[in-house]
Amino acid sequence: MQIHGGYRFIREYPVEKYFRDAKIMQIYEGINQIQRVITVIAVIWALVQLSTFFV
Repeated sequence: MQIHGGYRFIREYPVEKYFRDAKIMQIYEGINQIQRVITVIAVIWALVQLSTFFV
């Protein structure tokens, strides 16, 4: 991106769109990872609850 200099911030150049889309995808992928972690924690918690129920 540094070879483009300030052009990445001007909306009429395609490189600006590519830069913006890349950042949005990083944010979206981070959200997906957080959701996976929350789901795994919920499944583990449910399994622990079930295992204590049968003991």
